[in-house]
Order: sequence, then structure tokens, then C-alpha cells
Amino acid sequence: MKYNIAIVEDNPQFNESLQNYLDKYSQENHTEFKVYSFSDGDEITSDYEAKYDIIFLDIEMKRLDGMSAAQKIREFDSDVIIIFITNMAQYAISGYSVGALSFLLKPLPYFAFSQELTKSIERLRKRKQKSILIPTENAMIKINSQDILYVESYGHDIIVYTQTESYTTRGTIKRIEEDLADFHFYRCNNGYLVNLAYVSGVKDEEAIVGKYRLKISRPRKKSFMEALTQYIGGTL
Repeated sequence: MKYNIAIVEDNPQFNESLQNYLDKYSQENHTEFKVYSFSDGDEITSDYEAKYDIIFLDIEMKRLDGMSAAQKIREFDSDVIIIFITNMAQYAISGYSVGALSFLLKPLPYFAFSQELTKSIERLRKRKQKSILIPTENAMIKINSQDILYVESYGHDIIVYTQTESYTTRGTIKRIEEDLADFHFYRCNNGYLVNLAYVSGVKDEEAIVGKYRLKISRPRKKSFMEALTQYIGGTL
């Protein structure tokens, strides 16, 4: 598996050192990386793409500091692992507000770097959920499958509902269904693709999904109930 790594560091020498560390780690651990290098926080946040697995992020930069950059990144990407790199240990507490995994202090020895990278890769490997990219009018939004309640087909659009937000994009429910085929999503009718993990009950021919009640069509009722029963049995 190839991991996308971003380095955001305004010191050219230290930026190069991190890239050399990644090369060394790759050779030692037979792990493949695609590395993206940025010299300031505003470079990665401008037209941000939610494609990175890990971001090594310097805190003190001239145009946009790392903490502000992380806040912008979190608006579009709740999944990426952020590791701050700084020579100021007091920033560590602030990092929790943007979901930073950890902090690495400068000067940074290779051993500490490799230990942190190993921990991050293990975390990525243990993630079982699928992430999907939703192109909206203003940005590409990455959403974890475990955060999706259901997906609705509405004309030529699809609407993805999470517990806190909904996202509308062009596309077909069939494509989303194929993307989420291995993650316990099932149609209760032609227009709704439901995350079975959020079905709390079935009443009056409707599936209760969070605060929503979704109609179960007659042709799909038997297969939907079988899928729900199988899912519940498999999670007990």
C-alpha cells in the first residue's frame, strides 16, 4: 500500500531532512510513500485536496502558521493524521483542538521520527472504514463510511446524510452503493441507501435511522430485513 505524505515546513534544510528520513524508512520497512512538499501553511490549504494520509506540519511559519493551517484542513478532512513538528513544547495542548495525533520536537532524531511514523501507519492499517470523496460546489469533502447515516437519491443529485451535516453532489446512488458495498450499506428502497449500523428499529414499513424514518419499499422489504438481521447477528 502506498501512503500519501505531506511535509509542510518552511525551513528548506529541515524539509529536505524529513524527506530523507522518509526515504530511509521506506527502504528499511519496505513501505512506499508519495511525498508532497510545501514551504508554508497557505500552500497546502489553498485548494486543499483530501488525499493525504499523514501530514507533518511545522507550527511556526511566516504566512500561515501550522495551527491555523490545521484548523482549515479539518474543515475538509477529519481523517488525515496530523503530526506537528515544533521547537516549542507549549503548543502541544493547543494541538488537541485540531485532532493532532502527536508532536515531534526539533531537533528531530531519526529514531523518534521512525517511531512516530510506525505508530501512524499502524493506525491507518487498523482503520476498517471506507472514506469517500464528495465533490461539492466549493470543495472536495472526505467522509468516513462510519459517519454516514444514509444516502438519498434526489433527481440527478445524491445527498449524503451524517449525524451533523448533509452534503449534496451530482452522481448516482448506484456508484455510492458500489463504493460502500463492503461496509454494511443496503437499500431500503430505490432512493435510500442505509447504513445498517444506524438502524435502531423498523416500524410501520419504515426504517428508523437516527432521527429519520425512511420508507421501506415492498419489493425490497424481504431482502432489506434479511440484510439487517444478518448484520445484527454478526455484531452481537
